[in-house]
Amino acid sequence: MALAALEELSSKLHRAQMLGSVADLLSWDEQVNLPPDSADQRAAQMAVLAETQHTAACDPRIGELVDQLATQQEALSADQQTVVRWARRDYERKTKLPPAYVREKAEQDSRGYHAWAQARAASDFPQYAPVLAKNLELVRREATYLGFGDKAYDYMIDRHDPGMTAAIVEALFTELRGELVPLVRAISQSPVKPRTDRLRGFPVEKQAAFLREVTASLGFDYRRGRLDVSLHPFCSGTGADVRMTTRFDADNPLDSLFSSIHETGHGLYEQGLPRDQHHTALGQAIGMGVHESQSRLWENQVARSRGFWRFFEPKFRAMFAEQLAGISSEELYLAINAVEPTLIRVDADEVTYNLHIILRFELEKKLFAGTLAVEDLPKAWNAACEELLGLRPRSDREGVLQDVHWSGGAFGYFPSYCIGNMMAAQLWYHVLGLRPDLEEDFARGDFSWLLNWLRQAIHAQGKRHDTLELVKRVTGEPLSPKHLIRYLKERYGSLYLA
Repeated sequence: MALAALEELSSKLHRAQMLGSVADLLSWDEQVNLPPDSADQRAAQMAVLAETQHTAACDPRIGELVDQLATQQEALSADQQTVVRWARRDYERKTKLPPAYVREKAEQDSRGYHAWAQARAASDFPQYAPVLAKNLELVRREATYLGFGDKAYDYMIDRHDPGMTAAIVEALFTELRGELVPLVRAISQSPVKPRTDRLRGFPVEKQAAFLREVTASLGFDYRRGRLDVSLHPFCSGTGADVRMTTRFDADNPLDSLFSSIHETGHGLYEQGLPRDQHHTALGQAIGMGVHESQSRLWENQVARSRGFWRFFEPKFRAMFAEQLAGISSEELYLAINAVEPTLIRVDADEVTYNLHIILRFELEKKLFAGTLAVEDLPKAWNAACEELLGLRPRSDREGVLQDVHWSGGAFGYFPSYCIGNMMAAQLWYHVLGLRPDLEEDFARGDFSWLLNWLRQAIHAQGKRHDTLELVKRVTGEPLSPKHLIRYLKERYGSLYLA
């Protein structure tokens, strides 16, 4: 009887997941292919689809099935109990959201993206402020529907990283900030200066060919995914159809390369989740912190390592012989690991990157606490940027308008990046303990051992464990910023402070 109920539940979940995958595809198309004057129609399409998916996810029969299965726990395996537990959690949350709200939210998210893109192009925050205020109102309303009225920010953080709260994030960030700020200051005062300005005139077509070779070598399956161009790099979709994007600049070839490797980390995670379980918790990512740990590990610990470049530098030089003439291997490696405070988060080096996240976390807390008004965001942003990074934006485009996330109401998402960095460093030292000569694999162009280990330790786990439990199970200790600090000091101390 339990097996029949599980099969019926699986069928219901599969339908809802398929509708969600269509929404993902429409969202990808919106940022890659949509004609500029088609935004209103796409917003309406997204609203109708969101409402349809919501109806499928709130099918009363799902509620009946999870109630029935909850009384048959002894007949279920641990994995089956995981499926039921998450199905119940998702069902209870979705059924508390009125269909009219779901439609309104989807339509607003679509319009919000286009409003952000226009305001960013014009560097005009006042034009965007009403949209942002509406987004904030909508997510607060959602938190209230779900019983988190007085803890709306905790709800948003938990949405992206189940089990995490603002208090947990703040404790981790406070410890990290205490070590990170003096490290950034010491490196900034170092006489060693990278010459990224010498990397100019790299044809976009050749960049695209090189990064495709790199990402395929890491293990991304282009038969189940693709790479396109968008305003803001991202990765979406599931393992059967993963869509990644990047952006190109002839005078900044490392931006497209490392953003593509970053998105490849996300893509490898999605492609590594159990293919026959994408509709259940066993085949879904546990949260964005873990997702970011995968993208940041491949982007930073792997792709900025000396072993990686021992393999790829000859290929890079062969493709861009004219542009790299006169630049030594050590000068190139220093440029790859440049530490130069910047106003733009996605352009930030990995030493200063976390300060960008701490800035956004602090502002989000104030927005949700009601101590910072939306119209005052640019002033607060600029002051925090100067305090943390020693830089002050010259325009809203360089400051509060640079990120896409808030345009779709993705508050509570930014902490995931920093949590992912901490987890990536912790995983890195753990795997080095298991395979001390891992970089020798990279030097041969072999990334299979690391990918296979991640497939088993992280990807195959689905949602069996929340973020903090997964970290402890895999590495044997709680999540801590100490590993990230150690990694940054070892890699960048040897370059700038030796």
